[in-house]
Amino acid sequence: MKRKIILCPNPLRDLKLEYARKVYKLLAYSGHQLEICPVTDDYDVSDLPGGVVPKKLKDVCADADMLITFGGDGTIMNVAREAISFNVPILAINLGTKGFMAEVEPDEFDLIAKAANGDYTLDHRMMLSVKVERKGEIVFTDFALNEATIGGSMARMITVTIFGDGKKISGFAGDGVVIATPTGSTAYSMSAGGPIVEPMAENILVTPICAHDLLAKSFVLRPERKVTVLIGPLDKRYAYLSEDGWPPFDLEAGDKVLIERSIYDTTLVRVSNKSFYEKVSEKLGEGR
Repeated sequence: MKRKIILCPNPLRDLKLEYARKVYKLLAYSGHQLEICPVTDDYDVSDLPGGVVPKKLKDVCADADMLITFGGDGTIMNVAREAISFNVPILAINLGTKGFMAEVEPDEFDLIAKAANGDYTLDHRMMLSVKVERKGEIVFTDFALNEATIGGSMARMITVTIFGDGKKISGFAGDGVVIATPTGSTAYSMSAGGPIVEPMAENILVTPICAHDLLAKSFVLRPERKVTVLIGPLDKRYAYLSEDGWPPFDLEAGDKVLIERSIYDTTLVRVSNKSFYEKVSEKLGEGR
C-alpha cells in the first residue's frame, strides 16, 4: 500500500541531510508519496534530493500517514509540537545522544521500510497543557511532551508552592520544579532526582530541583490532577517557565502556572522488539 510519508530531518543532526536522502530514495523506490520538511533552515538546497522542494510541516501534515524524524528527542518534540492537532504517527530515527524516544538507528533500513509499509504498533504518549495566569488573566499557553520547568537564575533560589486540584502538595525554596509526563521521566526530571516511569503510563510527575528543604520530595500524581505552581516573592530575582527546552517565558511574583493533561497525545511508531527497560539499561550505561 502506497502511503504519504513526511521526512523531518534536523540538519544540525543529519548533516547535509545524508540519512534523509537515503531514506527518501528507499521509500520513493517503493512508490510512497514523500515530502521533506526540515525542522530548521540550517541546510543548503543542494542537500535535498534532486527536484524536491521543502515544505512547511503544517502545510502538508493534514493527510499524512506517517512522519519520520531524523535527530534526537528534541527533534521529536519539535515535530510533535508542530503536528499536535493532526495526530500523525511519528517514527523516530536516532541521530541524537540518548534518544529514549527514538525507535530505530539510522542503518536499520529494514525496520524503516517495514514501518513505511504499515507494519507497526503505536505508542500513545500523554502531553501536558501549560498556561500562565497573571492577575486573573491567561497570558501564556503552550504544550509539552516531556516537561514544563519552572526555574530561576543561577545560584538564586526561588520559592514555589505546588497545588493539586487546589490542595497544597508541597512548598519550598530551591532552583525550581519540573512537572513531567512519563515520557519526560527519563529527562530533566530524572536528573533532578525524580522516578523513572514507564512512558506508556499516565501520570503527572512533580520533581523539585535542588530544593533547600529535606522534606521536598517527588510526587507521582494521577493524570486527572490539575497542578498549579504559585510563584512566590522574587525580590529582584528572575523566574522562568520553559516547555521541552523551548525559549523561556518570564514569570512574575504571584503568577500561577497551570498544568494539566492535554487533550492531545503524541503517537510514536514501534517496529522493534526492544523493551523500554532495555533502552533504559543501554542509554543510562548499565553494565559498562
